[in-house]
Amino acid sequence: MIFTATADLHGPGGWLDLGGRRARCALGKAGVTPAADKREGDLASPAGVWPIRQVLYRPDRGGPPRTALPATALSPDDGWCDDPADAAYNRAVKLPCAASHEAMWRDDHLYDLIVVLGHNDDPPEPGMGSAIFLHLAREGYAPTEGCVALARPDLEELLAAARPGDALEIRAG
Repeated sequence: MIFTATADLHGPGGWLDLGGRRARCALGKAGVTPAADKREGDLASPAGVWPIRQVLYRPDRGGPPRTALPATALSPDDGWCDDPADAAYNRAVKLPCAASHEAMWRDDHLYDLIVVLGHNDDPPEPGMGSAIFLHLAREGYAPTEGCVALARPDLEELLAAARPGDALEIRAG
């Protein structure tokens, strides 16, 4: 199955098709860009079809989600490298990490439940974008830094329906 997130032509954010039901979603602050034009730090969500790789979750903020996808508990020393000059670019890392990185164990709730998407990972090409996830939305569906974000009940619904081999499509409106 391919779940599709489509940017709204009338404003920020968009809609994600959950297999017959539309759910509101947040997309990148800079909108949706063709994958070939995606660059590290451009704040755009990359257009394309991205395989669902795995699920990560905060065990202190809920147990493993109901899903057929591989799910791994996060720990406080988990990070994700976003430094194009580092060999671990666009890969999970353990903290402390000397390279630029994103902490996966956050004080807010955005990364309490994360779906890792297969964008620029096979193999990663430096500078073409890292850490493109499907994660929990901020209040009011504020734009992301390039990810797709859903309300927790909608993300849990997607995970319950998802199977190995499924993907997320991101497209402009």
